[in-house]
Amino acid sequence: MVVYRILVASYTNDVYTIAFEPDVPTLKLTSTVTVGHHPSWITPHPKDSSIVFAGLEQTDGKIAVLKYDEDGRGTVIGEVPSGGADPCSLLALDDQLLVVNYSSATFAVIPLSAEPPHLVADKTSVIQFSGSGPDKERQEASHLHQVIKHPARDEVLVPDLGSDKTRRLVREADGKWVEKGVVNYKAGSGPRHVAFHEGVLYTLLELTSEVAAHRLPPLPAEPTLLDTISTMAHFPPPDSAYMLASEILLPTPNATYPSPYIYVSNRNDPSPEGDVISIFSTVDESVEKGTIGRVAEVRSGLQHLRGMEFGGPDGRWLIAGGVNGGGVKIFERVDGGKGLKEVAKIELEAPTGFLWL
Repeated sequence: MVVYRILVASYTNDVYTIAFEPDVPTLKLTSTVTVGHHPSWITPHPKDSSIVFAGLEQTDGKIAVLKYDEDGRGTVIGEVPSGGADPCSLLALDDQLLVVNYSSATFAVIPLSAEPPHLVADKTSVIQFSGSGPDKERQEASHLHQVIKHPARDEVLVPDLGSDKTRRLVREADGKWVEKGVVNYKAGSGPRHVAFHEGVLYTLLELTSEVAAHRLPPLPAEPTLLDTISTMAHFPPPDSAYMLASEILLPTPNATYPSPYIYVSNRNDPSPEGDVISIFSTVDESVEKGTIGRVAEVRSGLQHLRGMEFGGPDGRWLIAGGVNGGGVKIFERVDGGKGLKEVAKIELEAPTGFLWL
């Protein structure tokens, strides 16, 4: 019987390990490791699959280093400073761990080491960013929200919610990361996360609950806005909830799911059926200015749906969690990816992110 092991980041002090058996189907909690305050983002070591890095989202930001056995049982083997306050996204490259710290707007580069704890803390370098936007509560300063590598070129992108731009960084010959360009968005939109397909960058705008599509040529060429669409066709009344878009995923097309689709999570919907996962088609690259298509909206039964991630053969399964209720659920992609069907569920406290082992 096939069993998938999945790590679950959280807004508790723990990282959970759960087991998904699709033939049953069931989700079971198999182990828990206490790592520190709010291990909200986890990312794997690029070469050693038993090593995982977790960002502890706190004022004195930390990166916890965890080692897992073949059964998914974890042990904390080290901890280093994150280079700022509230680390919210990590990216492990061949020789570096990149960290963005939300509250301090710092981009930290921590060299990797073959020896435990696999991070060379005293060689950390930090880049300070600055900026602001019209939303005085959320954009009083620069707030870096993700670090992600472009899939086809040596470029790292960092959405900055506080300054309404995504920063484009390139590693120079001396090893230092330098900002070489930006993607700008309308004032007050608050870019949170991005995804890619072919030559187009898709950005989830948290504060306005929209998805923006930009044609993104190689640097130094400037991006071109193609389309913007709301993350839901109809939002609940403004006085019933503070809606915030959260995650955007665009799995690579394959034999099982040949058509590309964009999956977006919404948060804080007052409906008793929970937050919506919205599904969109990508823009048509064959036309000069293609548009994003609205495909489906799936009620998740989750409250404050923050994180989700695809896994399994051909990205068949989508795992998602509700920070404020509903636990963790596995959905199966159906109708070629145009829909989602719930297949398993488990109650867990405050899940925020996932890593399929």
